[in-house]
Amino acid sequence: MQFTAEIIAGYLGGTVEGDKQAAVGSVAKIEEAAAGDLVFLSNPKYEEHIYHTGATIAIVNADFQARQALPQGLTLVRVANAYKAFASLLDLYVANKPVKTGISPLASIHPSARVGEGVYVGEYAVVGENAVVGDGTQVWPQVYVGDRVRVGAGCRLYPGVKIYEDCVLGDRVTVHGGTVIGGDGFGFAPTEDGSFQKIPQIGNVVIEEDVEIGSNCAIDRATMGSTRIRKGAKLDNLIQVAHNVVIGENTVMAAQVGIAGSTKVGSGVMMGGQVGVVGHITIADGVKIGSQSGIPNNILTPGVTVFGSPAYPGLEGHRIQASVKQLPELRRQVGELAKQVRALQEQLAEGK
Repeated sequence: MQFTAEIIAGYLGGTVEGDKQAAVGSVAKIEEAAAGDLVFLSNPKYEEHIYHTGATIAIVNADFQARQALPQGLTLVRVANAYKAFASLLDLYVANKPVKTGISPLASIHPSARVGEGVYVGEYAVVGENAVVGDGTQVWPQVYVGDRVRVGAGCRLYPGVKIYEDCVLGDRVTVHGGTVIGGDGFGFAPTEDGSFQKIPQIGNVVIEEDVEIGSNCAIDRATMGSTRIRKGAKLDNLIQVAHNVVIGENTVMAAQVGIAGSTKVGSGVMMGGQVGVVGHITIADGVKIGSQSGIPNNILTPGVTVFGSPAYPGLEGHRIQASVKQLPELRRQVGELAKQVRALQEQLAEGK
């Protein structure tokens, strides 16, 4: 399907600079685009590519000013926020893709399970006893939906997702391949003989509406009660959420974050990649945590930015990291000063 610059600008509320009838049929990265492609530019780091792109249409911010000549034939669509506008176009593109429906004869659905209208269940997927799958949900091949699991409407469970018994997913939840929801929390009690006795994990996981979870994540069930991910949260790939953790609304986490048990993460929190959080602490709303930071204690000030391991507030964390790089030189200087002090002490001793 082809879209003209005029149609795109009308949909996004933007303006056209160039040929209004220029048409595109696909999207591409700005540095790899060819004729007929649509691209966008929002990050200044990629600006150099717009002067050499082969794309037909580029979405740019309204205040974008070219520093050199643009490629001949490139049409610009200027909008208030190019990144957000491009995301809206991708939403439109995905919404118009064919939607899989129907239940494969190779799927296994327990007679007591309830499957809604317009559901897709792929090959070798399993829907367990008394499970519920809501209207319009897509259960891709080799997904396991355990006994008494409740999956809301409009969800997408991609290949290899495993949801253990009694867990609950709200409407419009997306879970990518390989993720396990509801595996046992890491609970073991030391015994007198030095071994460890397993503590039964009898809770569940509750994932609220509009959550997206990446590939190969592990969301552990609660020892008692629920591990809970509140609505709108977004988790990247390879994330570990331990038993009884609560993640607040619209919180986002980059890859390889690990959160230990019973920690409470507020709403609107942002965590960079490889952040590690100890158990049984609280992180306030709106906190921003830099990549590879270690969080050993409560962060109770809303909206604060922290960085480092252990993490320190804002610029203090960056100053500490900068100081670490200077330690070899500081050590050398201290050694020289120690020699000078010893020499002075010897001179004073000789003077007596």
